[in-house]
Amino acid sequence: MKPAALALLILCPWLVSLDGDPGAGERTWARFASLPYPEDNLFLYDTFPEGFLWSVGTSAYQTEGAWQQSGRGASVWDTFTHKQLSANGDVASGSYNNIERDISAIQTLGVTHYRFSIAWSRIFPDGIVSSRNEAGLRYYSHLVQRLRDVGVEPIVTLYHWDLPQALQDRYGGWVNETLVYRFSEYAEFCFKAFGDRVKYWVTMDNPYALAWHGYGTGKLAPGIRGAPDVPYTVAHNLIKAHSKAWHIYNDRFRDSQQGQVSIALASHWVGPKNGDINPEAVQLCQCSMNSVLGWFAKPIFLDGDYPACMKDNLKSLLPVFSDGEKSEIKRTADFFALSFGPLSFRLLDANLLFNQSKKYFLRQLLYWIHTEYNNSKILIAENGWDYSRSNTKTEDVYNMYYLKGFLMDVLKAIKYDGVDVIGYTAWSLVDGFEWDVGYSTRRGLFYIDFQSEEKEVMPKSSAFFYRQVIEDNGFPPVPENKPITGTFPSSFVWGISEDVVQVETTPTTPQFVDHNIYKWDINSTGKLLKVKGVIGQARGGQCTDYNTIRQEIYLLQNTHATHFQFSLNWSLILPTGNTTQVIRANLRYYKCYISELLHVNVTPVVVLYHPTLEDQRLPSVLEDNGGWMNPATIQAFVEYARLCFRQLGSKVKFWITMSEPNGVKHLLGYKTNFTIVGHNLIKAHALVWHLYNNEFRKTQHGQVSVSLHADWVDPADPFSRNDIEAAARTLEFDIGWFAEPIFGQGDYPFIMRDWQSQRQIVGWHNSYLPYFTNEEKKLILGSSDFVALNHYTTHIVHLEGQAEAQAGYEFKVQHLKDTTWLASPDGKAVVPGGLRKLLRWIKSKYGNVPIYVTSNGIDDDSPSKDKLRVYYIQSYINEVLKAIKLDGVNIRGYFAWALRDISEPNYGFYTSNRAAKLSVEYYKRIVDNGGFPTSKITSTKCYQDLYSSAECNPLYLRKQLLIFALCTLSVFTATMFIIIYYSTKRCRKYK
Repeated sequence: MKPAALALLILCPWLVSLDGDPGAGERTWARFASLPYPEDNLFLYDTFPEGFLWSVGTSAYQTEGAWQQSGRGASVWDTFTHKQLSANGDVASGSYNNIERDISAIQTLGVTHYRFSIAWSRIFPDGIVSSRNEAGLRYYSHLVQRLRDVGVEPIVTLYHWDLPQALQDRYGGWVNETLVYRFSEYAEFCFKAFGDRVKYWVTMDNPYALAWHGYGTGKLAPGIRGAPDVPYTVAHNLIKAHSKAWHIYNDRFRDSQQGQVSIALASHWVGPKNGDINPEAVQLCQCSMNSVLGWFAKPIFLDGDYPACMKDNLKSLLPVFSDGEKSEIKRTADFFALSFGPLSFRLLDANLLFNQSKKYFLRQLLYWIHTEYNNSKILIAENGWDYSRSNTKTEDVYNMYYLKGFLMDVLKAIKYDGVDVIGYTAWSLVDGFEWDVGYSTRRGLFYIDFQSEEKEVMPKSSAFFYRQVIEDNGFPPVPENKPITGTFPSSFVWGISEDVVQVETTPTTPQFVDHNIYKWDINSTGKLLKVKGVIGQARGGQCTDYNTIRQEIYLLQNTHATHFQFSLNWSLILPTGNTTQVIRANLRYYKCYISELLHVNVTPVVVLYHPTLEDQRLPSVLEDNGGWMNPATIQAFVEYARLCFRQLGSKVKFWITMSEPNGVKHLLGYKTNFTIVGHNLIKAHALVWHLYNNEFRKTQHGQVSVSLHADWVDPADPFSRNDIEAAARTLEFDIGWFAEPIFGQGDYPFIMRDWQSQRQIVGWHNSYLPYFTNEEKKLILGSSDFVALNHYTTHIVHLEGQAEAQAGYEFKVQHLKDTTWLASPDGKAVVPGGLRKLLRWIKSKYGNVPIYVTSNGIDDDSPSKDKLRVYYIQSYINEVLKAIKLDGVNIRGYFAWALRDISEPNYGFYTSNRAAKLSVEYYKRIVDNGGFPTSKITSTKCYQDLYSSAECNPLYLRKQLLIFALCTLSVFTATMFIIIYYSTKRCRKYK
């Protein structure tokens, strides 16, 4: 057993497999609501079991076409689509005439199995064995043989909804029990004809959809809107037909052919509305599952009878199995074939949700089947999604991420939940006819141009992804993702950053406000009495008189951080924007804050201006005069900086001119002119740097930089050149926009200017990018003493060719989500490796410059046990260590964000009421240890455990025991001394 799985079993003893029985699945909802967090949500780097079945699938009507070719008879889907739908499967994907094309595609994927269905009417045009069509028989025999020739095992579905029309016309379809016998004859023939080369049989696919929508709602072929009892009669016959076919194989073919037979059942998943796990909601969810999946699964896999909740709710509408039929039906499947796809949700009757919420959770469904149906072996016979539009060609990035998410669900179900999943079938091999939605969506791993005669296929991104997963047999661990041990340099800066500090205009300590003199009435009242006519001289206000400073300093000291970064508020110091009016009281507060930090050996890192903070906007006078669109604001900023350097510079050695100025493009007021605003911000920063360099550096010996918002960006589709280029372009637009002029060549990135020029050519006239003069380039280039990066998460971007792109409109990209990534309550992805990629990118572009990660943090809505933040801190700091040790990046410091839940709720180490969270102790431990040491002093096990505290360190425990023993000994010694002393004194007295 893998260590991760073992850890979860230790934490959650209910993970151990339990024998299934009706109703056992009810524990699923409570179990998944209480799994270890965030460990259970992390991406699982592991492989599937040896011998895992990797499959891809199609169905006959969706892909074969050739509907009147070589003697094929009409099916109910031919009739239904010609009469009621605007699209049909007459030609479809052309698979009937392109066996070698499909075989080549199957080989490209590297699958071990291929699931396809036999068109009943292609072998028997009239549906009965006496009407055998030799051409159809040869086609399927050839297909089976070609699969085996290339080392691929066929999984054959006998019936995937395409009932011969002749049987519908003659008997009325599945409402007539005669079809049970017609189907069993057809099945027996197929077993005899192909069984020596087929080891996996599926009798029929998704009988729920066929019964409910084929004979109830009329949404699927044969399109009958029957009376309320009709779908249940149809299902009754389908179950008996499957059972009869299973017994035929079991009795006549199993010994010689050694195959297995099942039925593919489709299902949704449902969760309690509003996430409230209570017995009533769970019972409704259970009934929802039983009314769809359990409708067929319980009779076949358990006891031959329908679920109790169906019998209670439907009464006389539900047919009754005789005792003999129950005995015949139960346990008539050799494995559980599960279909989990969009049809199960799109066509789910809302009444069958019982007012609960449908969820796209495959893992929970697998566990429910595991517990409900005797730990059955599960073959996922169909899985995939239909997010790609009809005009999507080879870059089906949305479906690729659905595929990745479902595969992760399957892997966790196997490794964490003990579910016996034996194989997975991606759906589908090629684009095809998608039932009730025709060709409006594409589910294939291979693209087909339906308008072409050749019907050639092209692999999509999902095909490349699936092939890689099969080749690796999952997601094997890679060294990049493993944490390392080691310590940071002794000079490494450990900081905490905060956007704002609460400014007090006057000291709040009360004893220095009252000038009266008091005496203590020790003989009578015991109170303090005012001495009349005597006034004392009050001590002048001191920095320690500010309550907020004392409280914040205490919090900081408790983290053991060496540095603290905070922002000044320009408006509070210079309300008019210039030095004609200085609010001395506020300036004094900042001086005191800095002094008190230094008093406790915490180095202040001061940000002059944070342009994206709503409560730290420009002084109103400047804002009213155009803000950063007005070049006059540049000079006002320089004068503001000069005042700060003069007043505070003797005690400040680290200055940040601006924090995240590259974020202004997201501000509503600047969005259309963000390039002009950014142009002025860059010049303002450069002028302030030169101001410090020329007038203050020699006496103050400080350093000045600008901190950039620097989230990492990866291509959503790693197999797409378009997305790779889009990710590189996004980094330049987000980070290089400011970094390249300052640290690179003194001008904007070439890729940014080139792209903006292209935008103007096609009519995006608001894509103007200003130019720096040669003098300005010289002024800007090198105007920083270090690189300061604020990094929080990683994004994935997809080049969006459509006009309705929702984000990044200036360079046409969509920001997507990878649902397999751990995410915060606010939706921020936790991708530690992105920070290391960013640091290497900076080094590759700008050389081995000194770098400080000046802000790094995540939201966590837990008021005390912020386990997500603990994991985040550990992982991201470890990536910084990797960048230093393995990549040689010149990183000088790390600042965790933020100190308290003030302006950004749930982002602090402390609550707004200054209560410490779990992360405080953890960050303190990293600081004290200087990283992740391998020495015996620190327990590695405790160090990695999110739930451990200092008390789990053996050295700590010994220390506490030693202190306790010394205290006990001291008390005992003192007590004995007192006893002996008074005993001796008493003896002398009586002598």
